[in-house]
Amino acid sequence: MTAPAQFPPSVPYGYQQPQFTSQLPIEDATLGHALRSEWTKIRTVRSTVWTLCVMLALVIGINLLVVVPINDHNDGSVPVLGPGLFGLIFGQLAIITLGVLVITSEYGTGMIRTTLTSCPQRSRVLAAKAIVFFLLTFTITTVACTMTALINWSVLSGKSVDRYDDGYAEFTRNGHLAASGGQWLGATLGAALYVALLGLLALAVGTLLRHSAGAITAMLGVVMLPLMLAIFLPSSLQSVRDNMIRYSAPNALASLYRLPMIGDADQNGLPQLFTLLAVTAVALTGAFVALNSRDV
Repeated sequence: MTAPAQFPPSVPYGYQQPQFTSQLPIEDATLGHALRSEWTKIRTVRSTVWTLCVMLALVIGINLLVVVPINDHNDGSVPVLGPGLFGLIFGQLAIITLGVLVITSEYGTGMIRTTLTSCPQRSRVLAAKAIVFFLLTFTITTVACTMTALINWSVLSGKSVDRYDDGYAEFTRNGHLAASGGQWLGATLGAALYVALLGLLALAVGTLLRHSAGAITAMLGVVMLPLMLAIFLPSSLQSVRDNMIRYSAPNALASLYRLPMIGDADQNGLPQLFTLLAVTAVALTGAFVALNSRDV
C-alpha cells in the first residue's frame, strides 16, 4: 500500500516570499572591470613574459651586432639611429605572435567560454583585450627602441665620416654623424607605434580565425609576402612592384629609420603608418562583428 501524496500547505493570502539579500557589494560590470581582468590574464601568463623577453633580446642584441662594424668603418651612409632597424625587424615577429595568442589561446583551452560567460558583452571583452595589449606592447617596444637609439647615439654620434657629400647631409653635421629630432621621433615612438599596430592587427586576425597556427601564418604572410612577391614581378609591372615594396612592413620600418628600400632617404614612413592604421581599424571592425555574430 502506497503512502498518500504529500502536498505543501497552502500559502496564506497576502503572504510574500522573503527576498534574499547578498551580503557582498554588487555593482554593474564596466569596461574598467574588463580591463583589470585582461591585465591580470596577460601579465600572469608565462608566454607573455617569454615573448616580450625574446623581443627585447632580439632588438637590443642584433642592434649591438650591427652597430660595431658600422662604427669601425665610419660609414656615413647609415643614420646614427639606423642600426636599431635590424633588430626590430625580427622583434616585431614576437609582438605579432603575442597578439595572436592573446585571443587564440583562450579558444584553444576553452577559456573563452568562461570569459564570455562572466562578461556577456562580447564587444567589451575584445575592446579590453585590444586596449591592454596595445598599451603594453607600445610601452615595451618604445623602451626597446629608445634603448637602441641611445646606444647607437652614444657610439656613433659625433664621429667624423670619410664619406660626406650632399646625398648624406641629413645624417651628418659638419662632417660628423648626427641625428635630427625627426629621426629620433621616427626611430622611437614612430617605430613602436607601427609594431604595436601590427600586433593589434594580429589580435584582429586571431579573433577572425580563432586558430593560433593559422593566424600566425596569415600575419607572417602580411608582413613578408608583399616584399617577396615584388622581387619576382616583371619589369612591366614596375609601378605595382614599387608600391608593394613601399608599403611592405620591412620598408615601412626602414622608412621610419630613414633607410627606405626605394626612393630618397627623406621618406619618414608616415604614409605607411597611416595605411597600417586604416587596415587595422578595418580588421578590428570585422573582428567585433564576427565575435558578436557567431557561436563560441
